Amino acid sequence: MKKILPLLLFLLLVSSCKSKKRYTSSKRQTKTVNVTTSKKPTEEAKAIVKTAKKFSGTRYKFGGTTKRGMDCSGLVYTTFKEHNINLPRTTRDLKSEGHWIDIKDVNVGDLVFFATKKNSRNINHVGIVTHVRTGHVEFIHASSSKGVMISSLAERYWYFAYVQARRVL
Repeated sequence: MKKILPLLLFLLLVSSCKSKKRYTSSKRQTKTVNVTTSKKPTEEAKAIVKTAKKFSGTRYKFGGTTKRGMDCSGLVYTTFKEHNINLPRTTRDLKSEGHWIDIKDVNVGDLVFFATKKNSRNINHVGIVTHVRTGHVEFIHASSSKGVMISSLAERYWYFAYVQARRVL
């Protein structure tokens, strides 16, 4: 017993010497997006973005399409439907609507698609472009963690998850 007690104290001391602090950077890492669009957004596109922004803060709900909760494709579907534009309900079907456009030519009202699952390039997320200026694209989407919000394609996460943009207007 006398030999075990010092051994236990020694093990306790050694195991408790590790640092418990974890350091994380609070800086947002951003990337520059090569956007040089000079076209003004159409009035229809501005109206669609205004409608989408009415849902800001709405909580995330898988399959939801109302102010009580919605997912990313539900936001797109509901927003465009309020302007009498019928789009498919799922991201899988939305990814082939309209026509593909280069990120340099993206404009307000266009759809941006992302692959957010680790080690996968399968599209599973969609957003609506809300603002474009040289080097930056902002879009509204329904985040599973924060609900409907506006993000930037210059944010590291979205920059690397980006797959394509499509124009449906």
